[in-house]
Amino acid sequence: MDYGYINARMRGMKSRLLSHRALDDLILKPDLESLIADLENGPYRDDIIEAKGHFSGILCIEYALRQNFIKTFRKILGFARQESEAEQYIRIFLHRWDVQNIKTILRGKNIHITNEEIADCLVPAGELDEATFRELLRQPDVRGVIDLLATWRIRYAEPLTASFPEFAKTRDLAILECALDRFYYADALAGVRAAGYNNTLIRDILSVEIDVVNLRTVLRMVRDHVDPAAARRYLIYGGKEFDEKMLIGFLALPTIGDVVKSLVSTRYRFLADIPESVVRSQKISVIEKELERFLIRKGVGAFRLDPLSIASVIGYFWAKFNEITNIRIISRCKTADFPVEHLKEELVYV
Repeated sequence: MDYGYINARMRGMKSRLLSHRALDDLILKPDLESLIADLENGPYRDDIIEAKGHFSGILCIEYALRQNFIKTFRKILGFARQESEAEQYIRIFLHRWDVQNIKTILRGKNIHITNEEIADCLVPAGELDEATFRELLRQPDVRGVIDLLATWRIRYAEPLTASFPEFAKTRDLAILECALDRFYYADALAGVRAAGYNNTLIRDILSVEIDVVNLRTVLRMVRDHVDPAAARRYLIYGGKEFDEKMLIGFLALPTIGDVVKSLVSTRYRFLADIPESVVRSQKISVIEKELERFLIRKGVGAFRLDPLSIASVIGYFWAKFNEITNIRIISRCKTADFPVEHLKEELVYV
């Protein structure tokens, strides 16, 4: 595989990502209209122009970002020859959007919001296209969505079908979401089991993601005083830092402060820098934000690795995801009149 060609294309696309200064300029825009105008003068120009034909305000920005994200990763797939090693790796990362979109549809059906509201939250950047999602949205409930996935023999039907009886008893949607996550990570790791630099690189980032997902789960379970035996069902195995015994030990701790203290000998020791008052107040969102920053910086850091590998694609994926997340945060804060002096604290600069 000609990774030199892919790396050159990724470097070119990276050069068009917004700089720290450009993000700071967006923060200083007085309102959504001026924010939209600024985005229209940069890399998001075509997407903003298209969005303005359908929406205004925050919906215009959301639509433009979603379309840009989809087109960007379709473009990256086009760089790799069909059935090539690079294409296989890229699809592993795009499959997460299939999982995320199915979760979004299940959540919407579970709380009975409109199909239009659900559709606005979908990002069809993976293998499942918009036509597939339209049919899934037409289903009356959670069971209908799963049954249609099974009828079409879509891979994600298997974990959902197996977990549905338990969901039917408890009505706890987290059971289905955890089943999807377990399936995604197990499938992805199975695809990179063989030896080799690229496989090792992808296994590393996936296993770190699993650790972060598990830490979030542990923190929520401990905060909500969920019985450790019951909480185990929400764990995902295959992480880099934490094995099953360690995770179960975390679940048995009395407070999230104790969980944070138990991480001092791991790569997550940086959580100890969070003010004790925040940890004591059980503000999980602050801890989750730090975990998100860690994961994004880990992903973007792949840019510094071997350029004749899949590393540049991994780095760009995380950098682009972070850029779009930052723009969404800025636009939503503008809508809520969030103080400018605090807005920077909500962003992740890489």
